[in-house]
Amino acid sequence: MNELLTLNNGVQMPALGLGVFQSSAEDTAAAVEAALRTGYRHIDTAAAYRNERQVGEGIRASGVARDEIFIETKVWIAQYGYDETLHAFDLSTAKLGVETLDLLILHQPAPWLFDRTLEAYRALESLLADGRVRSIGVSNFTEPHLGRLMAERSVVPAVNQIELHPYFAQHDNEAADTALGIVTQAWSPIGGITFYPGFAEGRNGNPLTDPVLLGIGETHGKSAAQVMLRWHLQQGRSAIPKSVNPDRIAENFDVFDFVLSSDELASIDALDRGVRSGPDPDAVRPPEAIYSIPEA
Repeated sequence: MNELLTLNNGVQMPALGLGVFQSSAEDTAAAVEAALRTGYRHIDTAAAYRNERQVGEGIRASGVARDEIFIETKVWIAQYGYDETLHAFDLSTAKLGVETLDLLILHQPAPWLFDRTLEAYRALESLLADGRVRSIGVSNFTEPHLGRLMAERSVVPAVNQIELHPYFAQHDNEAADTALGIVTQAWSPIGGITFYPGFAEGRNGNPLTDPVLLGIGETHGKSAAQVMLRWHLQQGRSAIPKSVNPDRIAENFDVFDFVLSSDELASIDALDRGVRSGPDPDAVRPPEAIYSIPEA
C-alpha cells in the first residue's frame, strides 16, 4: 500500500509515483498502464516530455478510475506568462484527456526571466482558486528562488520537485522547503537519470552500484534502488522513479514492507557528493533551448 503525504493545503498525494522523463512516446502508455496495475496511484509527467497524451492513454487502458489517480504535470518555460500558462493548462488537460489536475508545477525557476515566472505562478494560483487544479508547486527551485517567489506571490507551493538522490542529497534545499511547509519531491531519486545533452554521462557515478547501498539491501533482501526509495519515503519525501520495464516498475513499488534503521539512514546521508547530474537551475538557457510545446 502506497504511503500518503498531506500537502500544505490538505490534499493527499501518494508519496511514490511513476516518472516518465525520457520515456519515449512509444513506451509511455504501456509503462503507465503497468504501474497503475501494479498499485501506483501517482503519475508525474510534463509538457516538455511530450508524452502527456500517452500518459492519458495508459491511464485509460489501466481501468483505474480517474479519481483514484494523482496526476502531476509541469508548465514549460516557453509557456510562462499569465495567459500563456492558462493556455498550458488547457493543452495539458486536453492531451491527458482529463478536466482537472491534481498537481500543476512550474518546470524551472528561469531566474533570468523571473517576471514571467511570477506571472506563470499567478496563473497557477488562479487555476487553484477556480478548482481546476487541486494543488500547485514548483520544480528545481532553490532557497533564493523560493524567497523571490514568496516575496511576490501569496500561495506557498505544495511541492518542490528537485534532483535528489544519495549522491546529491540537497539537504539545504530540502530544509528550505520544509521551513515553508513544502513537500520535497525527488526526481532521479535513485540517481539513474545521469545523462543530459551537454553533460558528461555518469559524471556523478551510479548509486545503484554503491557498496553501502548494496550492503544495506543485502541486509533487508532488497535492491539498492529499493533501499534508496525507502530512504526517501522514511524522510518524508515524495519520489518518482522512472522505468518502462514492468519488472523494474514492480520492484520500485515493493518498498513498503521494510524499515531502514537510523544508522542506515545516516550512512546513506553520508554518501552525498554535492554534485549535480542534471542542469543547474541558475544557468541561463539560450533561446534555442527554450523550445515550444506542440499544440496537438
